[in-house]
Amino acid sequence: MREHGMTETAISQFHHLFNVWRNEEASSWIREEDVEPLERVPSFHDVYETINHDKAVDAFAKTAFLKLNGGLGTSMGLECAKSLLPVRRHKAKQMRFIDIIIGQVLTARTRLNVELPLTFMNSFRTSADTMKVLKHNRKFEQTEIPMEIIQHQEPKLVAATGEPVSFPENPDLEWCPPGHGDLFSTIWESGLLDVLEEKGFKYLFISNSDNLGARPSRTLAQHFENTGAPFMAEVAIRTPADRKGGHIVRDKQTGRLMLREMSQVHPDDKAAAQDISKHPYFNTNSIWIRIDSLKAKLAEYNGVLPLPVIRNKKTVDPTNPDSEQVIQLETAMGAAIGLFNGAICVQVDRMRFLPVKTTNDLFIMRSDRFHLTDTYEMEDGNYVFPNVDLDPRFYKNIHDFDERFPYTVPSLAAANSVTIRGDWTFGRDVSMFADAKLEDREEPSYVPNGEYVGPQGIEPDDWV
Repeated sequence: MREHGMTETAISQFHHLFNVWRNEEASSWIREEDVEPLERVPSFHDVYETINHDKAVDAFAKTAFLKLNGGLGTSMGLECAKSLLPVRRHKAKQMRFIDIIIGQVLTARTRLNVELPLTFMNSFRTSADTMKVLKHNRKFEQTEIPMEIIQHQEPKLVAATGEPVSFPENPDLEWCPPGHGDLFSTIWESGLLDVLEEKGFKYLFISNSDNLGARPSRTLAQHFENTGAPFMAEVAIRTPADRKGGHIVRDKQTGRLMLREMSQVHPDDKAAAQDISKHPYFNTNSIWIRIDSLKAKLAEYNGVLPLPVIRNKKTVDPTNPDSEQVIQLETAMGAAIGLFNGAICVQVDRMRFLPVKTTNDLFIMRSDRFHLTDTYEMEDGNYVFPNVDLDPRFYKNIHDFDERFPYTVPSLAAANSVTIRGDWTFGRDVSMFADAKLEDREEPSYVPNGEYVGPQGIEPDDWV
């Protein structure tokens, strides 16, 4: 790491991750018998009724906005920042994640007359593309507060030996980011907190760049200020589709809240951890944190928070399942909730959790289920979406996906679920309804313009 110019903070963090991985295997489990479910979390609607909305602008004016933007979207075959992926058109203009994020910030700045600085945590791979967009946006201005901080890198490890992997075909693939928990050591090293404090900011709102629901909120800013808590995590009600996601629990011994990822669930506890009636809230990975509390906590640990270590098993070339097996040691940003006495949660609606992790998610985001408003809100009637299952052989890669939807994705307004098997390309104005399904014909197939797809596939013309 020193040979590649890595900082001492980056090296210290990796040293911590490596030692935990090698010597504390048992500590990776968060056992069901040691925790209690999170219960009776106040909802956004409860909070909304209790705050002074005129005063809320004051708390919001002391809030800075930070977006995690290090991901390349390799799971969808992207080779640039995922935030540069087009989401949908607005007034004939193609809007990417980053355009919508900037629009949300500029709307809040204008309507509420607040500064609302925006900082991206980029990786070395996403920095250039992201900064180019920011600097070319004529309406976005920010001079005194950094628009980016750069997250660290660490070596991928050979799963069998723990040695750094060697991959001469593409040496860049020998390295990986240490998960979004790296945010904290990156912030510490960047000096961002000092700059924000000097400018009078007290709170930091942090979320993923691929979650367009995580918009700036004066209501939540004022609630956070009212509670006096050092740390607040946004959680949402789990559905069966969320049963495998990270969720918040309470440590019986300390009484503190903890984030439990499914990789930290012992096999014997899997059924209990996925019981959405027992553990009703999942982590949205959007957090609010007091700048002074975070500074003090980082100083206590010299910039490297002792977060639980996640062992991520992958191949050295993520696009080639036959390449060498590696371990990526990571931490989760939300796990920091366990380090703060008095940390709290707030329950938010699905409209604040709209992540795009796969082309299945993008399929919904680009459909007529959503309307992008003039204030850059991704608006839907009820935010309960159809279950989408696209054949990964033909739709997992974004280039294959776009090729098969050359005009736009079909209408989903009447669809309960969508299942596509095989290689289907879609014409214009296709509509899906009920439990829409297309079977594999074992050859490239086509859905003509204006057709309806339902439980029987392409429905006959006289289906009505």
